Amino acid sequence: MSTPGRPSDAPLRPLRPLPRIIFLSRWLQLPLYLGLIAAQGVYVYKFLVELWHLISHATTFDETQIMLVVLGLIDVVMISNLLIMVIIGGYETFVSRLGVEGHPDEPEWLDHVNAGVLKVKLSMALISISSIHLLKTFIDAAQQTPHTIMWQVIIHCAFLLSAVVMAVVNKMTNDSHAPAYATPQQVITHTRPH
Repeated sequence: MSTPGRPSDAPLRPLRPLPRIIFLSRWLQLPLYLGLIAAQGVYVYKFLVELWHLISHATTFDETQIMLVVLGLIDVVMISNLLIMVIIGGYETFVSRLGVEGHPDEPEWLDHVNAGVLKVKLSMALISISSIHLLKTFIDAAQQTPHTIMWQVIIHCAFLLSAVVMAVVNKMTNDSHAPAYATPQQVITHTRPH
């Protein structure tokens, strides 16, 4: 991926000392992403423990208990997916290119990721995780207080509203910046009356 506005074969000019230090400071985020990879390992362990718990109690659990454990497993997978998006997308956006272009396992969403797209994807993942928690609460509603259920619904609605706002802002931002990054053919097609 080449940077818009700079040809990919243009020579890099050396940075002055202060801009160089500021630019290199992005590498301070590397330990944060490595920490998230460690957290991903914890979630793998948690998933395997819960899966073993489900398998070992398959004959004694009733349908509701099985559903709650399965929803817990789905919840772990969703959080793990969220971690992968933050690790890969955040590193690619804020630290350095991964250099996976053309790799058969390159994530489909990675070629068009930026801070705005990443925020929208993360908010959608949070809504999915919140939905799983809400579903678990409704399945086991007898064990929950009305106060707890009310706050979970309010928080879920807040996630939904914030995701819609972020998506609208991201679309408005992309639409207003689109002509600056468009190819000449796209500009002609975009400005031609229909």
